[in-house]
Amino acid sequence: MIQLMIYLMVYLGSALMIYNIYGFIRFSRYVKGKTSWEEGSLILYVPIILLVFFLAGYLAIGIFGSPDLIVAGILFGGSIFVFVMYRMLSRIVQRITENEHLEAELLAAEESSRAKSSFLAAISHEMRTPMNVILGMDRLALRNPDLSDETRNQLEKIGHSARHLEGLINNILDIQEFENGEMHEGHKSFSLRDALDQINAVISSMCEVKGLTYEVTLAECASRDYVGDAGQLKRALMNILDNAVKFTDAPGQVHFTVDCIRENGICTALHFIISDTGVGIDEAFLPKIFEPFAQEDASFTNRFGGSGMGLAAAHSIVTHMGGEVRAESRKGEGSTFHVTVPIIQAPESEQTEGMCCGDGGCGAEPVSLDGRMILVVEDVDENAEIVEDLLELEGAESERASNGLEAVNMFKASGSWKYDAILMDLRMPVMDGLEAAGKIRALPRLDAKAVPIIALTANAYESDIQNSLKAGMNGHLVKPIDADELYAELRRWIRKTKGGNEAER
Repeated sequence: MIQLMIYLMVYLGSALMIYNIYGFIRFSRYVKGKTSWEEGSLILYVPIILLVFFLAGYLAIGIFGSPDLIVAGILFGGSIFVFVMYRMLSRIVQRITENEHLEAELLAAEESSRAKSSFLAAISHEMRTPMNVILGMDRLALRNPDLSDETRNQLEKIGHSARHLEGLINNILDIQEFENGEMHEGHKSFSLRDALDQINAVISSMCEVKGLTYEVTLAECASRDYVGDAGQLKRALMNILDNAVKFTDAPGQVHFTVDCIRENGICTALHFIISDTGVGIDEAFLPKIFEPFAQEDASFTNRFGGSGMGLAAAHSIVTHMGGEVRAESRKGEGSTFHVTVPIIQAPESEQTEGMCCGDGGCGAEPVSLDGRMILVVEDVDENAEIVEDLLELEGAESERASNGLEAVNMFKASGSWKYDAILMDLRMPVMDGLEAAGKIRALPRLDAKAVPIIALTANAYESDIQNSLKAGMNGHLVKPIDADELYAELRRWIRKTKGGNEAER
C-alpha cells in the first residue's frame, strides 16, 4: 500500500510537472508578445529547460529507481511548489494586464473629455461670433425711431430668438464646466436688489408678451448687499423662471418670492420660491428633472419648446454654490421650485463702496464716456462695427485694430494716455489678444501699466476668464455684447485710472 502511494506521488508529480512546463511555455509566449525582448529573450526559456530536466529526473526515478516515501514526497512537493509559483505569476500578469486596460480606458476617457471640451469651446466661439452680430445689429436697428410697428415687431422677435439661443449655449457651457470641475464661484460684494431688478425686468416682459401675470414678493433682506457670485445666481434663477414661463399658458401666473433663512437673527441663506400654474410635472418624473436633456413628454417639448438643459444648468450652479434646488409639482396643477443658497451679508463698508462705485466713485460725478477714446481690437468687421456704433451712442470715440500686433503697434505709436481703454478680442490672426495684452503691459510707459484692457470675446469658459486676468487684463466680457454691461465696465475701469490719465493730459 505504501509502495503504491510512493509511485502514485511520483507519477502525479510528473504529470503536474508536464502541466507546469506547458504553463511556462504559454507564459513566456505571452510575455514576449506583450513586451520587446530583442536582447536576452533566452532567459524566458531557462525555467522551461530546468523543468524539463526535473521531469526527466522524476521519470528516471519512477522507472529505474526505488524511491522511498521521503523522496516521493520531495518530488511531489516540488511539483506543487512550481505549480503555485506558476499560478502566482499568472495572477500577477493578469492584474498588470487589467491595470493596463484600466489605464488605457482612463486615458481614452480623458482624451475624449478633452476633445469634447475643445469641441464645445470651439463651437461656442463660432456660434457666439455670428450671434453677436445678430443681436448687436438688432439692438442698433431697434434704436431707429422711424421703424414701422411691423418691422419693430419682427426685430424684437429676432432678438428674442437669438437670446434664447444664447441661453442654450450658456447652459451647455455651465454643465460642461461643472462636469469638468472648472466652474469657479466669484466672491464679490453685489446688490441683491439690483440683480433681482434685472431678472424681473426680463421675466415680466416675457410674461407680458405671453399674457401671464407675474407677481414678485420680496422680503426685507432683498434690499441688502451680499458677497457671492451675482452672475451665476442670476443665471440659475433666470433658467428656472424661464422654465416656469415657458410651460405656463395664458392666463396663468408666475410667482417669484425672495426670503431669507435666519440663524440667531442673522441671514445665513437666501430662499427663492418660483411657482407657476402651468402644465406641471408627473411625480414619477420629478427625480429626473435636473438631469441634462431630460424631457418628460416629447409632445410638451414640441408645444412649449425647450432643450432639457435649463434646469440641469441651474441645479449645477446652485449645487456648486453650496445650495439646494428641489421641486414640487403635480400634473396639470403647476410646479413650485425652492432654491436655497448660503450667503454672507456684505460688511457696511463694502456695501457703501459697492453702491457708490457703480456710478463713478463715492461722492464723485458719474464717469462719462463722452469724448473718451477707446481702442477696439477686433478681427471681424461686423463685430467691430457693432462695438464702434455702441460707443458712438454714448459719445465715445474709437479706433480699430484688426489683430493683436496692430494694436500693440498703434499703442506704441500713440501719445501717453491717448486711449482711455482697450477692448480686446482674444482669438485673432497674427497675434491673439492674450499675447497683445502682455506686450502692452510690458511697455516702459505709465499708461501701458494702467490703461484698462477689457477682453471682449466669444471665449466664455471660466479658464478663459482666468487666462485674461493672468495676461494683465482688467475684465472679461463675453459676446454677444450687452450694451449696458459694456458701458458699466468701461465706466468702472476708466474711473479707477481717471486721475492718472487726466493729470498727464
